[in-house]
Amino acid sequence: MLPTITLPPIVAEASPHAHMRFLEFFAANIRNPHTRSAYAKAALDYLSWCHGHGVRNLADIPPIHVVAWIDTLGQSLAAPSVKQRLAAIRHLFDWLVTGQVIATHPAASVRGPSHRARTGRTPVLEAQEARTLLDAIDISTPAGLHDRALIGLMILQFCARRGGAGDKAGGCVRAGTAAMAAPA
Repeated sequence: MLPTITLPPIVAEASPHAHMRFLEFFAANIRNPHTRSAYAKAALDYLSWCHGHGVRNLADIPPIHVVAWIDTLGQSLAAPSVKQRLAAIRHLFDWLVTGQVIATHPAASVRGPSHRARTGRTPVLEAQEARTLLDAIDISTPAGLHDRALIGLMILQFCARRGGAGDKAGGCVRAGTAAMAAPA
């Protein structure tokens, strides 16, 4: 079921073709309901922001307005959130250009804030924790042997990636019969 989407003032004042194309963007182009909801919120926020800054026509939105909105968002939101909203606006304007509602794409040349995840959020499994996990698996059944082999392989893969990524805590060490993450 599609959520009810209120037309922002700029779209409401446009042609019936623009109304339909705007609504089709959310109904036909975006299948995931969570993405649809996030993109609808971003589009409504942006187009209402434009209307509040004196823009009355979709065709009159310049890239500088997109940049100003992105800069405003950057003051209160994290870079990934700003990038998601910019992606929503880019996709919307691409859809409107393709549908011949507007001639140019005002967000195409706008760059979002830079963001690079420098550290992962995945907790590191220490060597003793890995050993305890492996030892806790009942290996008297085929399922237990399977589970232990699979988890051991995952630990080994983690060690290989961790060691190859230049991590200062570094790689793997052999402890008993299984590879373990080196203690930090």
